[in-house]
Amino acid sequence: MKTSKRLDLAVNKLYNAFHNNALHPECCKQCAVGNILDNKDSWKHLSDHHGATELNYIGKVHQTLGRKFNGYTPLELLQIEATFLKACGYQIPLHHKNKKPKNPTDKDILFNGLTEVVTLLCELDNIPNIMNYTALFKKKNTYQFDLTFFT
Repeated sequence: MKTSKRLDLAVNKLYNAFHNNALHPECCKQCAVGNILDNKDSWKHLSDHHGATELNYIGKVHQTLGRKFNGYTPLELLQIEATFLKACGYQIPLHHKNKKPKNPTDKDILFNGLTEVVTLLCELDNIPNIMNYTALFKKKNTYQFDLTFFT
């Protein structure tokens, strides 16, 4: 399956972050978007709250100018982060009073978040979900048996 360069890079960065224990939902440099953007936190200035899906003035300016960050628009970045946080069990936007997981760096929690993020990244690029593993279990009958021998 052919994928886009931005998807390949994003998935590779998220994969490495996951396996190197460099993924943390509450850190702007180590969250899903932080990792996609090379562990920089400048993206946090696109909205007023971590996990918000609404662009602030700065975000709207960048969006209107057609700016992209590692291939993603400001609005796409906010969607990616919101998807990640929700799938990890957070109530968004992040706030100390809102619901959050007891252990945000639990591998199962992070895996759930990354699965949803990869699904969204595929949707953004209009390609089939690369995380869809059901095709692996579809068995194609390639063998023909002559059962008349046994009768």
